Order: sequence, then C-alpha cells, then structure tokens
Amino acid sequence: MLSVVARVSKGRASPPDEPLPARARSARRGRLALPLAALLITTAFAAPSTPPFVFTGPERAESTADGGLRPVVGVQSIQIYRANRTHPANVDQLGHTYFHQPMLAWWRGKFYVEFLSNPVGEHQGAGSTWLTSSADGVTWDTPRVIFPPFALPDGTQTLAHQRMGFYVAPDGRLLALAFYGKPPEPNDGTGIGRAVREVHEDGTLGPIYFIRLNAKQAFAAFTPPYPLYTASPDRGFVAACDALLGNKLMTAQWWEEDQLDESGFYTVRGKALSFVHRPDGAVLGVWKNALVALTRDEGRTWTEKQFGTNLPNNASKYALTRTGDGRFALFLNPTNRLRFPLAVITSDDCEHFAQLLAVHSETPDQRFAGNFKNLGPQYVRTIAEGNGTPPDHARATWVTYSVNKEDIWIARVPTPIVGATTAPVRDDFEADAVGAPPPAWNIYSPLWAPVRVVSAGGGSSGAFASPGETLTRSATSQHPSSGHALELRDEDPCDYARAVRVFPETHGLKAEFRVLARQTNARLEIELTDAHGNRQLLLALGEDGRVWVSHEGVWTDNGAYRADEWLTFAYDASPKPTSDRGDLSINGQPATPRAIGPTEATRTVERLSFRTGPARTRPFGGRDLPGADEKAPAVSFLIDDVTLTPVPSP
Repeated sequence: MLSVVARVSKGRASPPDEPLPARARSARRGRLALPLAALLITTAFAAPSTPPFVFTGPERAESTADGGLRPVVGVQSIQIYRANRTHPANVDQLGHTYFHQPMLAWWRGKFYVEFLSNPVGEHQGAGSTWLTSSADGVTWDTPRVIFPPFALPDGTQTLAHQRMGFYVAPDGRLLALAFYGKPPEPNDGTGIGRAVREVHEDGTLGPIYFIRLNAKQAFAAFTPPYPLYTASPDRGFVAACDALLGNKLMTAQWWEEDQLDESGFYTVRGKALSFVHRPDGAVLGVWKNALVALTRDEGRTWTEKQFGTNLPNNASKYALTRTGDGRFALFLNPTNRLRFPLAVITSDDCEHFAQLLAVHSETPDQRFAGNFKNLGPQYVRTIAEGNGTPPDHARATWVTYSVNKEDIWIARVPTPIVGATTAPVRDDFEADAVGAPPPAWNIYSPLWAPVRVVSAGGGSSGAFASPGETLTRSATSQHPSSGHALELRDEDPCDYARAVRVFPETHGLKAEFRVLARQTNARLEIELTDAHGNRQLLLALGEDGRVWVSHEGVWTDNGAYRADEWLTFAYDASPKPTSDRGDLSINGQPATPRAIGPTEATRTVERLSFRTGPARTRPFGGRDLPGADEKAPAVSFLIDDVTLTPVPSP
C-alpha cells in the first residue's frame, strides 16, 4: 500500500479549494469514493517520511464473529434499539428496518445517541434522523425522529446522512446535526444541506434550521422548508452555530456530503474523519480506507494523507479517542473487508498502536433483507473531543455502533483496556446493583435478552420482572439466602443473552458455579475456553429438561434437571502439562463421563461462558427471518457463586 502512496504523491497537489469530480461509485461498493489522488493529497506542509500511525501488534483477526481474538476484559455491550417492522418501539411508530451511523455525546447527566434510518435499505426511501438518551447507558428513552424527511421537486423524499451528530458549543448548548441528501446518493456533493437544532436539557428541541447549504444544488429553484440559522431570534443559538462553523476540526467531518464545495471552506478532504490530540499537541486524524494525517494548527492545515502502516483498510469507520488513563485507543473492524468483530488497538503515544482485542464479538443473523446491509458491528463512534465527559471516564470508554445495519448498540469498555486478568474469581454478586450488569463480566445484552443482576430470592425484579407463572415461582428452595444472582433472560427468537467471566490464563483450574433454570424447556450452554474461544469444557441444560455433557464432541445425557432448583457444577482440570481432560461433578456426583475431553484442543483456559443458545461462528443475511418481530416465550437462568481458581503446574 505504501508504494501506492509514494507514486500518487509525485503527482500534482490539489489546493484545498480545488473542486473535485463527483464519485462514480460509493466506497461501500468496494471502491474509494473519489480518485485516489484526491483523497490522499491535501498539501499544507510536508508529510512525515513515515505515516504518523503504525500498528505493531502480531495479532490478526480471523473471519469469524469474534475474530479469534481475546475480548477486552469487562466489556458491557448493550442494545439500544432493535429494528421491528410490525411492532416498532419508537415514538413515531415507523416500522423501519435499516438503522445505521450512530453518533454519541454526553451532556448534562445523559448520554445522547443519534442515528439515521430508512424504511428497508441503505439510501432508499424517505430517510430520517433519530435521537435517544440515557442516564446510565443501560436503559434508554424511546427514540424519536428529530430530523424528518421532506419532499423534493422530483417527487422523491430526502435521505438522511451524517458523519457528525453533536456539538457542545462554548456556552454549553448542545446542538444536534444531520445532513439532508437526495436519492440515490445523499453524500455525492449535490444534496440539500446540513441541518441543526438545539437539544434542551428538559428534552425539548429547538426549531430546525440549516447551518450550511450545499454549493452545488440539484434543484436550483428549490427553497428548503427550513431557514438558515441566522434567521433564529435566539442570538445565543446563532453564536453557537457560528462557533461550530469556525471549528475546522469539527467541520472537517462534513466534507464528504459537501464535496463539490469551491469556497475554500474545507482544508482537508476525506470520509468519516475521527481525530484526537496527541501528547505533543498535534492532532492525528484517521479517515475511511485506512488514511491518516496530522494537523498542528487545529485543522487549518494538514499533512498529506497516507495509509496507516498495517492498519486494516476497511470501508467502515475508525474511531480515535483518548482513554481515561491517558492512553489512546482506535476502535475498528480489524480486517480488509468484513465488518466483524468490532475491535480495539491501544497506544501510549498515539502513533504506535498494539494489542488487538475484541470489543463486540457477537453477530446474530440479519433479520431483515435490505440494500447494502453489511453484516457485523460497524460504523463505530466514540464521544468526539469537546462533546462531553461521562462521570466514569477514568474507568471506561463508551462507544456506539450499528449491528447488521438494523440495530443500534453501545458498549462500555473498561479502562485500562486489557485482554487478561491476574486475580482469581470469587463472584457472588452481592455487591452488584440489582438491575445493572455486573462490572467484572463481559456482557452481551440484547433488548429482548437482557443480562442483569437480580434478587435471587424473588426472581427477576424491576424492569425484568417475570410476567408468566413459570418464571415467578420461588427460587429459594435450594438456595439458603435471598441474595443477588446474575440473570440471563431471553425472549428473542433470533438472538441470545451471554455472560463471560475472564480469569487468569491457566492449565490447571478448580472451577465451581451454580445455575438455576426457571423452566425445563430452554437451553443454556456453558463453556470453558482458551484465548481463541476453543472449548475445553462444554455442557448444556437442554430444551428437553436434561443436563448434557460434551466429551470430545459427543453429547452424554447426565439426567434430568428441575425448574427452580440450583445445580452446583464443579470442574477440576489437572495442572499437569500432559493432561487435556478435567473431572466434572454435578451436585457433588461424578458426571458421565467423569474425565471430560475437550471439544476443541486447548493448551490453557481463561474464560467461563454462559449463553442462552448454541454457539455461532459467523452471521448470515439477505433474507427476512420469519417471526423476528414477535417475542418468544420468556426463559430465565440464574448464575451464582462463581469461583475460578488457577492451579499452577507442578
């Protein structure tokens, strides 16, 4: 790739205000959005002799949902919005099934997420921009449309598109923004313009204005339905918009939709810019297609863009951020094409990045077919510099993204970002808040399959109260206390709940945990895995009411289990390096067979996983799944008293 950069850089450099030709094909079709020279070259001062970004880690992602990567320890992945065509859970009751491009901010005690939608597929139909908020990142308000589509002179409707969602102004106001494009390409430079409105602390919204109209209008005599921001009687709002227009770093994110502008407003050109200040004061920018550059004057001039060294060239977004421990993180899809898993690499100096770890390792099958609906967790965004600092910033970084371009998610990524732990595990969940995910666990929590701490004595509580008779019987008959437990609840016909506990990598292990099923007609799979997800231990509470144990891939029946009674599992893996088996007991009785052989070959183990369904390695899509809009009968499993103690080799 670097040789390509060298050849292009010998060509004529385009000044920042030189008009660029409209793209023939969009990047999502597998090509760069513009001629390569136009994307790579914006000369204001000389580019470094080497790119200001290099990935030095040895890890490489596989083409599986988790990439074969270690997860960041303690990531909590929470679904914000689940697409539903027939029972939409949004204020406007729009049954859209395409949701994408989420943006994130923290402002006055709440997270705000903005995302766009279309009825079925990308750049098809009337597109709108939605908004939701949350005080804790776990429970979210019902989304609403904040930038509705409007009719165009040719009889079509506008399409939403945005590479920037929020701006916190110098006076503390929160502005929400979106771009009004036209079919069939909202970001080809001939759209209508960028709209803005104020978000008030009480949740109300100010009027919609245009903050900038496109220079190349497709409909010359057309008057948009919203005025320019300068018409606002609120002088503070006007000043906030003026401040945004003067911020070259923030507005550099706009170029893609305005790309035919000839006014010299833009000083750098590229798609989906993410940026962060380095320790030396320079700003590192990263664009789609693995392009990077530096600015030392807050975006007024930039070095030539270059390909980041060893940076996967993916058409999805990258997200740069400074973490609460003073380090730096780049969130990305770590392959040249696939948009799964969502991963992260980290750095001390914001130049040399390493340690590739998974952030979102799950990808369900796509539920709804649609135009250009790539599979996987993608288009990641962090909170851009200046757009707020959550109170837990010292302990976590928050990112938002879409999954399969139909669901919106957020993840809390603990700081420091690490893929291993050194402390043995003794978890009884007593210190964890009811209704919240346990902080030490990796949680995959869809809206219809939540993972939360509950009161074990009374079953599910609060928003997760069990609605049916099967799930409300007392769980205390085999439990001496009414303390807390971890619940995996599942009503999703197309997905599952999952909780994973990372422990120190070890060959020898003493593991013990308790499980309670609230029914006998649902599945819970339990695994002990190595760093790459290979399973040394695999067992299941089956849909047939039986406990099943896998010995070298062969399932063995270990008898019936009963609803609302705790099962205690104990597993003893020998510390001898020559041993590849472990002894399993259930309620103190030896399992059959007692010495369990691995499902996949493992040298060590380091993760204990609970999942309300069978494992999946990669997603599939392109067709509508029957029954995806209807909840399945609710099932629930409780987990408690998890002890994981490494045993050193002799």
